[in-house]
Amino acid sequence: MSFTHDVENVIQVVEAVGVLILSVGGLIVLGESAVRFISPARRPGAYERCRRHLGRVILLGLVVLIVADIIRTVIVSQTLSSVAVLATIVIIRIALSWSLAVEIDGSWPWNRYRLFDGSETESDRN
Repeated sequence: MSFTHDVENVIQVVEAVGVLILSVGGLIVLGESAVRFISPARRPGAYERCRRHLGRVILLGLVVLIVADIIRTVIVSQTLSSVAVLATIVIIRIALSWSLAVEIDGSWPWNRYRLFDGSETESDRN
């Protein structure tokens, strides 16, 4: 067994964790949302809650998968084409993150301060 083989095994584990986050997290969010939708008392806001939490699960899964891609590019295959692929993946991930953040919060990141009525302090928001 070589170092490269060991790193490939680590990469596969990290990718598996990312896929588990996406699949299990998505199923949990959808299941919880179905229960909320079925219950009349908990139905208001069920769709918005599902959207927000599903977006967060997707963001977390994407971050973990990007970690695997970075490890692969930096340690295993240090070629120009692998760096180009990683750069493309990171750009796509940034675009997805921005669109998901807007979907989750309902506003552009630079407009979030308008969501607060001023009764909260800066530390309350963080």
